[in-house]
Amino acid sequence: MNWDQIAGKWKQVSGKVKEKWGKLTDSDLDVISGRRDQLVGIIQERYGVMKDEALKQVDDFARTLNLGTETNELGEHEGRERAKARRAGTRNR
Repeated sequence: MNWDQIAGKWKQVSGKVKEKWGKLTDSDLDVISGRRDQLVGIIQERYGVMKDEALKQVDDFARTLNLGTETNELGEHEGRERAKARRAGTRNR
């Protein structure tokens, strides 16, 4: 997944980031706010790794991240809600 997609879905992704890098705080996640360079910098600080290592970790994480399932679940939920609304509208006629 490319970083623009991750940044756009940061609220979904931030939980996975916290699972991966448990030393990051909620405040850190707010500061990062989907910015790759901020994530790399905070990983360097919290874990005492060099920039190259932090970049590698972030890139590996981004490559393996799959938000498709969550997006599909949200889409299915929205679809069910729309179907309910249509049925309700049909009954009112």
